[in-house]
Amino acid sequence: MPVPDPLDDLALLVEAARGAGRIAARYFRDEPETWDKPDGTGPVTEADIAVDEMLRDRLCEARPDYGWLSEETPDSPKRLQAERVFIVDPIDGTQAFIEGSSAFSHSLAVVEAGVVVAAVVYLPIRGKLYAAARGHGATLNDMAIRAAGDCALHEAEVLATKHTLSPDHWPRGVPPVIRAYRPSLAYRMALVGEGRFDGMVTFRPTWEWDIAAGSLIIAEAGGQATDATGAALRFNAPVPQVRGVLAGSAGVHGALLAARS
Repeated sequence: MPVPDPLDDLALLVEAARGAGRIAARYFRDEPETWDKPDGTGPVTEADIAVDEMLRDRLCEARPDYGWLSEETPDSPKRLQAERVFIVDPIDGTQAFIEGSSAFSHSLAVVEAGVVVAAVVYLPIRGKLYAAARGHGATLNDMAIRAAGDCALHEAEVLATKHTLSPDHWPRGVPPVIRAYRPSLAYRMALVGEGRFDGMVTFRPTWEWDIAAGSLIIAEAGGQATDATGAALRFNAPVPQVRGVLAGSAGVHGALLAARS
């Protein structure tokens, strides 16, 4: 079977993401059924499941030879044998969704040999669709975006939790950045790609589905995204987690990494 062009995969992801948004909008602020996951990793709603089922059906029907990794689907080692894999978070920011915040997103990516080649982060209530294909740049609502230019750390606006900027994580002292926060990791990364923020950091073990799409959007927008140690991000691992994420413009990324060493 011929290898699809990244732009063809991107078009597929865009169509699927818009469909996900229509489903999520039906449940939004309508008291969806909600329960806690048995492994203690957080809440899930009937909207998460409905979006997951639609995405799995639509994407796997279109690309039956691709593997599948999703937060809301039981994992299967079969994906490790596939040349290309969908990595999906049906609703990133489920708690925000439950609380009626519009800052949740759908995060969809195609990975080939560990590298993201097509990606979408879609915020349906806010009408923001971020997209990227490897080698073709990144866009927001079809307009090209660029990561912010370099700046001094005391001027840098960085997306992070309060705990991320605690002294425990910074042996050389907490960097004097201006902290901001958004509940969806995928959205945080897309905002860095858009140039709205200079960087983002998380040190907790991070699921691939939260960050795969955002990592390509940042890279194609001219920024850098690595794990929290500065190592290259690779995806479709047997245990689909990475050691945190550090992202931003080249200068801010480097300065934050240096502050950790």
